[in-house]
Amino acid sequence: MTVPAALIDALRAEGLAPESSPRRLAEYSYDASNYRVVPAAVLFPRSEGEVSAALTVCHRLGVPVTARGGGTSMSGNSIGDGLVIDLSRHMNRVLRVDEEAGTATAQAGVVLTALRAAVHASTGDRLTFAPDPSSQTRACLGGAVGNDACGNHSVRYGRTADHVVELALVTADGLRVTATRNGIRATDPADTQAAARAEHLESELRALAADHLAAIRTELGRIPRQVSGYHLRHLLPEEGFDVARALVGSEGTCGVITSATVALVPRPATTSLIVAGYADIVDAARDVPLLLLHGPTAVEGVDEVIVETMRRRRGADAVADLPSGHAWLFIETDRGADAADELVHELRTAGHPVDVRQVHDPAERADLWRVREDGAGLSSRLTDPATGETISTWPGWEDAAVRPDLLADYLADFRDLLGRHGLTGVMYGHFGAGCMHIRIDFDLRTSQGRTVFREFCTDAAHLVVRYEGSLSGEHGDGRARSELLPIMYSDEMLTAFDRFASIWDPRGLLAPGGLRATRPIDADLALADVDPHPAQSCIGIGRCRTHSGGVMCPSYRATGDEKDSTRGRARVLQELVRGGAAANWDSPMVAESLELCLACKACSSDCPTGVDMAAMKSEALHRRYARRLRPRAHYTLGLLPTWLRFTPYAAGPLNRL
Repeated sequence: MTVPAALIDALRAEGLAPESSPRRLAEYSYDASNYRVVPAAVLFPRSEGEVSAALTVCHRLGVPVTARGGGTSMSGNSIGDGLVIDLSRHMNRVLRVDEEAGTATAQAGVVLTALRAAVHASTGDRLTFAPDPSSQTRACLGGAVGNDACGNHSVRYGRTADHVVELALVTADGLRVTATRNGIRATDPADTQAAARAEHLESELRALAADHLAAIRTELGRIPRQVSGYHLRHLLPEEGFDVARALVGSEGTCGVITSATVALVPRPATTSLIVAGYADIVDAARDVPLLLLHGPTAVEGVDEVIVETMRRRRGADAVADLPSGHAWLFIETDRGADAADELVHELRTAGHPVDVRQVHDPAERADLWRVREDGAGLSSRLTDPATGETISTWPGWEDAAVRPDLLADYLADFRDLLGRHGLTGVMYGHFGAGCMHIRIDFDLRTSQGRTVFREFCTDAAHLVVRYEGSLSGEHGDGRARSELLPIMYSDEMLTAFDRFASIWDPRGLLAPGGLRATRPIDADLALADVDPHPAQSCIGIGRCRTHSGGVMCPSYRATGDEKDSTRGRARVLQELVRGGAAANWDSPMVAESLELCLACKACSSDCPTGVDMAAMKSEALHRRYARRLRPRAHYTLGLLPTWLRFTPYAAGPLNRL
């Protein structure tokens, strides 16, 4: 898009500090999806007032706005071609925890594990925030609300929508309102303009629900993980006209959420972990209905290729001893040792596993859960157990969902579909909720490969709808699946979706490209016609943005700036190598990006995709200084082994000095 030249000046006139350097734009052109969209500017607001001011300016100038948290969206929800607002850098506080009410209120940019830690500390570990997606150490609350995130324990606790009480948000034209479980109000009661808008919104939303009662009741809420589209069923009279929950999963298209009040749940005192090994992933899925009868807190699955990749990348002892098999289910229960023993007995007598064991050691259990949590990263660069070769896989069709009792048959047909298109996919995910994460070896670089990508995703959409499922079960539709929604929903429902979004944002300025102003699924692909380079091993999952656990990235932990994360540096280098032979290694953005890289190699061991920024920094410096004089410090330190040869002769004078 052509952004008005006055955008930066107008934002600065409001006391804001937008950034638009080539380096900053490179860092925010990507998320964890297949897509790349270069923004016009990036803003790091410090308050809801600054968010309001920015949206007011953008509304006046007609500039699109995309809100962003941890930037871990796998469907392209965190990128946009207008102003990107990063809420994670400054708006990341837990505002209060009310144990008596069983709620917590936090800003949209708070990381989920930080929210949970604050709740645990405030309630003496009695309560917790339930949604726990695998990216919870860097994903933010606003993103969890935007995508209706779930996690490993959704089989017990459901989705984010099941826990939202209130949402404070800023409308597309800068007004501050609060969505509640029974309507909308102005966030500031004295703001008459916002109060009038809240009244108008509520009236329009009630009319929308009344006009489409039958379609909403029959097409929405059919399976536990029906995340695709808008959650209009919460506007029904029998749901209490719950506007807060209706906004969950709207993917930033209705307003910029600045804070949320969420319900808390009791934290289990103890849990038991059972690991069952199977001949293949379909056999594992066949046991899910049996397992659900026992009320587990989690039923998660992984494929042997992920386990083998973990062992090859981090050593054979990186994964605890697993039962025999080629696929595994991790089954967690909080009903005591006797219930766990009963579950194991029933699995062995009535199920399909080839082996079962209980895991009692806490460290071993943590290692096993990490294999599952690192699934997205590990499965992106797979090690074939048979050949040892590396296989690159990509998202695009990674989180469809069906009823758990239909999961096995769906997966069997899905494997046949992969074969018909000449593709390979590795499967893992939330078996207990019928939601599968599947990364596939798409060829997104060539025109022919992109044709296969489009044809496969279209056929996969028809397949999941045939199984009464949802195109998205956790990650949202975004750029990856919104184009395919007409396969899943009727014309009336699509009209209702569009009307819902238009009530909130009539000009369609918020988060275009996904649910609004939908782009083709094969448009804006980051790898299209781009030659391979090691920098592309970063897929944006953002483990380098964590502040606890692991060892990376130390410079990011000190500054909290995307610039100093391994991901941010990789994105800058990815932008650079897009120029091919014309890449300018002297570019200031490269020097700025690598300035605080310690070359400590923590990323090479801690990053699930194996990004080695130290090696990339060496390459960048080599290319920059090829056939040139280097700075004096390079010679001083680089020739240190030579200087040390003379230290015996200089020791005496130096000591006396």
